[in-house]
Amino acid sequence: MTANAPITQDVVTIPRKLPETDRTNLIGLTRPQLRDVLIASGTPENKAKMRVDQLWQWIYQKGVRSFGEMTNLSKAYRAELAGKFAIAVPEVVSRQISADGTRKYLLRIAGGHEVETVYIPEEGRGTLCISSQVGCTLTCSFCHTGTQKLVRNLSAAEIVGQVMLARDDLGEWPEPGRAPKDETRLVSNVVLMGMGEPLYNFEAVRDAVGIIRDDEGISLSRKRITLSTSGVVPEIARTAEEIGCLLAISFHATTDEVRDRLVPINRKWNIAALLDALRDYPRLSNSERITFEYVMLKGVNDSDADARRLVKLIAGIPAKINLIPFNEWPGAPYQRSDWERIEAFADIIYKAGYASPIRTPRGEDIMAACGQLKSATERARKSRAEIAAETASGG
Repeated sequence: MTANAPITQDVVTIPRKLPETDRTNLIGLTRPQLRDVLIASGTPENKAKMRVDQLWQWIYQKGVRSFGEMTNLSKAYRAELAGKFAIAVPEVVSRQISADGTRKYLLRIAGGHEVETVYIPEEGRGTLCISSQVGCTLTCSFCHTGTQKLVRNLSAAEIVGQVMLARDDLGEWPEPGRAPKDETRLVSNVVLMGMGEPLYNFEAVRDAVGIIRDDEGISLSRKRITLSTSGVVPEIARTAEEIGCLLAISFHATTDEVRDRLVPINRKWNIAALLDALRDYPRLSNSERITFEYVMLKGVNDSDADARRLVKLIAGIPAKINLIPFNEWPGAPYQRSDWERIEAFADIIYKAGYASPIRTPRGEDIMAACGQLKSATERARKSRAEIAAETASGG
């Protein structure tokens, strides 16, 4: 990574060029949006709220994809809906299962682009890591996804669709006749830590999280949804107010000099600006604490001095620090810190009064671990040497 790595985009939504279709996809529409399209298509206004409630429960509570199965709607209305609307989710191109049970899905979305989604089963919980963009603008030098150029933002439908497809694969939709609350939740937590920077796709992420949280549908509480950002400072307060989920920060360094190199967005909003924006987040969002993600890079950011600086920097912010052993990928310019060094780093943080769990690497054998996601077509298109050269040049 050179000092001339590109700075991230401004806080705008990149236009999406989706193929035109005669039928509107209902997935990804908020309740008000769904009501509007139903009325515009001929549903009487005085029945629109009831129809929204019925469709919402069929789609998001029961996982139904066919209007024909919606038995509390008349046959005529079902036929009318089928002619005007679709219930469409991304296409599963491939599914890989790691030796540790981690599942990685390669999904094809509109325009033929691809993203990856990862399901991580753990004792007592199951975490789904979803993507918000195809590629990424951030060019973080330790991240495989960052070596893939940004293609476009995902729609709310494509973000929610990742959760729905995982539930399909895991057989998690409620059995007929059973209330959703009675079911074991295999997808108990969702993290926006996949491909992309969620806060550069704010509106779609906000709408998707709202759908995932809705009590009459997928019904995950805000405390079970975590959004990870590299530090898009102008959007942090807005995230607290409009999304309100838990927040994780890709921090990774304790000086601006090192963070400029690892996370180039730091050149736009440095550590001081980021921490200032974070101090109000727990109060604004009613969250207990912020998670600081810190990837452990040998000889780069893993010294005792770094650990002590980290503790001083976050003083006054309710926080925990997730230490992430670096997950290597072909051409990566870094190495994982030695285990003894990681433990020593964690011990300093723990003695300062902060939780400092060391994340167990998961899914490394299928390139599903943190920082390894990248569409298979992009990966296959480039040799190890090309990836290494690309990384060295900051591209």
